[in-house]
Amino acid sequence: MLKSSPSNLHDQKFMKRALELAVKAVGRTSPNPLVGCVIVKDDLIVGEGYHHKAGSPHAEVHALTAAGDQACGATAYVTLEPCSHFGRTPPCADALIKAEIKRVVVAMRDPNPIVAGRGIDRLRKAGIQVDVGLLDQEATLVNEVFIKAITTGLPFVLYKSAMTLDGKIATETGDSRWVSSEKSRHYVHQLRDHYDVILVGSETVLQDNPQLTCRLPGGKDPVRVIVDGQLRLPETAQILSASQQSPCIIATTLAASKNKVDSLQHAHELVEVWQYDTSRYVPLKELLMDLVRRGWTSVLLEGGGRLAGSLINESCIDKVEFFIAPKLVGGHGPSPLSGLHIQRMAEALTLDNVQVDMETGDLHVTGYLR
Repeated sequence: MLKSSPSNLHDQKFMKRALELAVKAVGRTSPNPLVGCVIVKDDLIVGEGYHHKAGSPHAEVHALTAAGDQACGATAYVTLEPCSHFGRTPPCADALIKAEIKRVVVAMRDPNPIVAGRGIDRLRKAGIQVDVGLLDQEATLVNEVFIKAITTGLPFVLYKSAMTLDGKIATETGDSRWVSSEKSRHYVHQLRDHYDVILVGSETVLQDNPQLTCRLPGGKDPVRVIVDGQLRLPETAQILSASQQSPCIIATTLAASKNKVDSLQHAHELVEVWQYDTSRYVPLKELLMDLVRRGWTSVLLEGGGRLAGSLINESCIDKVEFFIAPKLVGGHGPSPLSGLHIQRMAEALTLDNVQVDMETGDLHVTGYLR
């Protein structure tokens, strides 16, 4: 067991601040975790920091730099176990030891096999008191993306969909602009800024011709990934040239025309075609694992219903966010889960940790798939 001393309100206050710092870099640290660090001496914060982006100094280094000589004899509150290995940056455990930190409070152990308790052991062998497990549930939630990727090799997948009150994502003529409110759509651009990848099926591109970029000032465009088993995507599609800062990946199969594959890759600098050795359908789990191998650990699924159903059938969706607009369209319009076919209500999927609000004017329902 790595847990040692009981938590108290004094420690919780500083760990909560460290967690607040950690989430400042959401969407910027993949494939690395979000980490915040606070250094406290005589009940005062003398240094704090967080991991800004992959390859840059870690949270502990920023906090130690800010604390300077006051780090000697102080307590460090860290949301994740300090690393003990040389990567693109030196071990943070060594930096804490060198600064003569007296005590380290760690929210959770690092699930990364190359760390996994070694950082804690190194600190303790240096004579530093280490307490582990304070606000560990909150810390786990902050790093749900990192934990999923490092322990399974699969990315964390969020399915976002907007629908009418009668469950339609478009009218029966295919018109979907706009189902949700302007505030809801603004929130979706925040999601695009936070997630590494935005994933859609070819039908979404053919119907809507979207750009799938982030429209927020200073926002980050996600990597655009299109599942297109037969390569039906027109070469004039906006998604191919909409972003100058992120790749557009088309996942296809042997059913794709070789000439079209070559044409797409040569015509657009940021377009990549990933051709899988299957005859018609893209192997979705293999595609997701390939994304993690490239360093992309979070996926925002925006459409459509058949692709979402297929991913749920393969247990690849972790969380859903549905915006239900107070609108009715009737008819035979598409649904957000047309690819999911459950025959008995007793077998219906149930959401955990459900949250509901109407801050955007739509009913916003969030939950985790079991």
